[in-house]
Amino acid sequence: MSTRKTSEPFWWGLFSVGGVVAAFLVPVHLFLHGLAVPLGWIPVSPARIQALVGHPLIKLYLFVLIALPLYHWAHRFRFILEDVGLHALRAPIAVLSYGSAVVGTVLTLWVLLR
Repeated sequence: MSTRKTSEPFWWGLFSVGGVVAAFLVPVHLFLHGLAVPLGWIPVSPARIQALVGHPLIKLYLFVLIALPLYHWAHRFRFILEDVGLHALRAPIAVLSYGSAVVGTVLTLWVLLR
């Protein structure tokens, strides 16, 4: 049995949590803000949306809604590229896919905290 430490469980964990968020929160968010509000089913003023986005719990929700699915995408994209035969590029693919998710997370934090 190998005692070599790996970060693989961490990435699988982010993959699974991102998948749950993508499956449950994204469709509800898209329905509410992409369909119900524009069609007038839920009356919301721009000032009310601005006030909501300024609340710390809403910022946390938006962070989870944006950042965690990025890790789901990165993990899935990495293994899709490996499955199509890019085994020689295994390390660069991992760095680029997870690195882009980290960059997206940092950008999300920057936008939400400024």
